[in-house]
Amino acid sequence: MTIDIRARLAEVLPGVRRDLEDLVRIESVSADPARAGEVEKSAEKTRDLFAAEGFDAEIVRAFDGAPPAVIAKKAGPDGAPTVLLYAHHDVQPENDHADWDSAPFEPTERGDRLYGRGAADDKAGIAAHLGAVRIFGDELPVNLVMFIEGEEEVGSDTLVDLLNAHKERLAADVIVIADSGNWDIGEPALTTSLRGLVRMDVEVRTLTHAVHSGMWGGLAPDAIMTLSRLIASCWDDAGNLVIEGLHAGPAADVVYPEERLRAESGAAEGIEWIGSGSAVERLWTKPALSITGFDAPKVDGASNTLTPAARARFSLRVAPGDTTANAVERLQAHLEKHVAWGATLSTVVVDTGEATQIDATGPAYDAARAAFAEAWDGTAPVDMGVGGSIPFIAEFLEAFPQASVLVTGVEDPDTRAHGANEGLHLAEFEKVVLAEALLLRNLGS
Repeated sequence: MTIDIRARLAEVLPGVRRDLEDLVRIESVSADPARAGEVEKSAEKTRDLFAAEGFDAEIVRAFDGAPPAVIAKKAGPDGAPTVLLYAHHDVQPENDHADWDSAPFEPTERGDRLYGRGAADDKAGIAAHLGAVRIFGDELPVNLVMFIEGEEEVGSDTLVDLLNAHKERLAADVIVIADSGNWDIGEPALTTSLRGLVRMDVEVRTLTHAVHSGMWGGLAPDAIMTLSRLIASCWDDAGNLVIEGLHAGPAADVVYPEERLRAESGAAEGIEWIGSGSAVERLWTKPALSITGFDAPKVDGASNTLTPAARARFSLRVAPGDTTANAVERLQAHLEKHVAWGATLSTVVVDTGEATQIDATGPAYDAARAAFAEAWDGTAPVDMGVGGSIPFIAEFLEAFPQASVLVTGVEDPDTRAHGANEGLHLAEFEKVVLAEALLLRNLGS
């Protein structure tokens, strides 16, 4: 019997929405040890949702006390390909509740969105997989494996151990990672590249202790001015990075409209963009450096003294095609070359995550593009880069080199993942579920 996918979508979507809302109510903040029980609860809920659909589902962990992941399997026709569907059930901290227009863990519909922490990132990924499964019921066109991780928001520290421990159970012909987004409302996308990340704490010391600024200012350099000069050495006047030896590459021929850039970036009125090249090159395929933290005396209460040491956190986005090892080496060399006035330089690498470049060709990608175009009523998907980092994608590519890896997602430019008022565009979510079901049908045929 041929399933009417659109008709079945209409039937299952209300129930999927209710299950998504139940997941959002679970405060599965993996970064908060006090809510470890909530992370366990979300894993149990996820396991039970797929078990109810006839999957052999269980909670797994790399070792006792490690964060819980869910693996669930259900067989399709003999000889059909195997598809692994990935999402994660942990979420970011909600931070100050006062910044939210509604309670962060109470799913709330306003306008065309469902708001709540995890409503998009990434419990909607779980819900999209669930919806596609329910559309087919016991007539799956492919063999399915679910892998729902529980520590993505804290770096996926045990992911490699899980992949190695369960390699045979997770082996698949196609892997669909639902943790990215679309180009815009009404314009789907397949993510084909992501930048990597190096975070480094950089400290300069100029004095053994603080001294009076009137007695010694003009002779002894203070640490704040020295570190500020070192930071400024990383860019030219146009805002291009001048750290030698970092890789940069071309981006897709996509126009990012100026009005969207300004609205989505939160740019202050009159601000000028930095760097050169197209907007998407600067955002997707060129390295970028941000200073995300600075330790120095506060203005309020500051005394007339020269600061002996100052510290900053350097957040370097690594272009696809480069490696974090090269980026660390090049950044370190630049800092050593440009630290001024004989100051003592100390650096500590906080963490790293590799960039990803996906070969978006072959039958699986043909099936995906056809499914997306059908779901979005003829609008073909954009091959999109992402300026942020999802290091675990590189780990999937390494663990399963023969599999085709498709990076999809439910987010859009106004999702506000990780921020206050995170929201899921409900009409787009419906298209995401439809597209995944059509993809499974195409892969099965």
